Amino acid sequence: MRPILLHGHLRSLTRIRYNADGDLLFSASKDNKPCVWYSANGERLGTFNGHNGTVWDLDVTGNSRYLLTGSADNTCKLWEVETGKCVFTWETRTAVRAVSFALGDEKALFVTDATMGQQSTIHIVPIEADPIDQSSEVLRSIVVSGPKITVAVWGNLNRSIITGHEDGTITEWNPDTGAKIKSAKNHEKQITDIQFSTDKSHFMSSSKDHCAYLTDAKTLKIMKRFVTERPVNSAILSPIRPHVILGGGQDAMDVTTTSLKGNKFESRFYHAVFEDEIGRIKGHFGPINTLAFHPNGRSFSSGGEDGFIRVHHLDEDYFEFKYEEENFNDLPPAR
Repeated sequence: MRPILLHGHLRSLTRIRYNADGDLLFSASKDNKPCVWYSANGERLGTFNGHNGTVWDLDVTGNSRYLLTGSADNTCKLWEVETGKCVFTWETRTAVRAVSFALGDEKALFVTDATMGQQSTIHIVPIEADPIDQSSEVLRSIVVSGPKITVAVWGNLNRSIITGHEDGTITEWNPDTGAKIKSAKNHEKQITDIQFSTDKSHFMSSSKDHCAYLTDAKTLKIMKRFVTERPVNSAILSPIRPHVILGGGQDAMDVTTTSLKGNKFESRFYHAVFEDEIGRIKGHFGPINTLAFHPNGRSFSSGGEDGFIRVHHLDEDYFEFKYEEENFNDLPPAR
């Protein structure tokens, strides 16, 4: 398996995301130019120019018409994917840390940071079908007291919003009333990523406490635990196999103080049921900051502190691998 190396960013990656069809890969980094690539061959289609600071997060609509980006320049921008044109900008008081489109693409959320005397706030905004009608109207603002939000995503059927916090707490919010539904202190340190399964019944959470957990979306109870010896920056679920991939590594500022052998900048595969590590893929020269699985489950991409995106098309050997317990052919016939 020879990966495709994509080098279009000058600084470390913060988020990569496939569109629903899987033919496009969007990337954001600590430079101010999000990019879009063909996922099959790694050709860069273009950049989205307009931000003046780190782009922390991005999301794309189900029909790949619009891209939403949140930046440290105190703006959240809506872009037309086909033309690369910015069609609307929301001005905020602090940096925008997380963005997410709701199912149906008629609403979106963005989260502003708890800095400069402000508290973390979830802003829910309508997304108009015609960009000319787009306004700065906010449907609801949920002010979050306590530890700041580091990641936020819509829950199943837009009935909830799931947020991860700096202290390791995961919280579920009602987007219609702004009320807190439930909260669970699953991690000991900052939550770095939350990624849902295809049916949104459960999600992977990763943290700087060296752990990633498979969590039930309805109860926020931990179902499976994956423990490593380094901070985990991203964790993803395969859409077609019972596997998860973890990516991370020690913080970039600590890399020069230890030997190269101990840095462990690999993508690590685990079995989602048995919790065993089943493989590793090396390649990055720094911590892996973000991971994304192709919607068809046959490839995945990783973005690192080194500024590279590596697109891995998985070999057939990977799809043939099974534990003995996964063979159902030798089960007795049903009576």
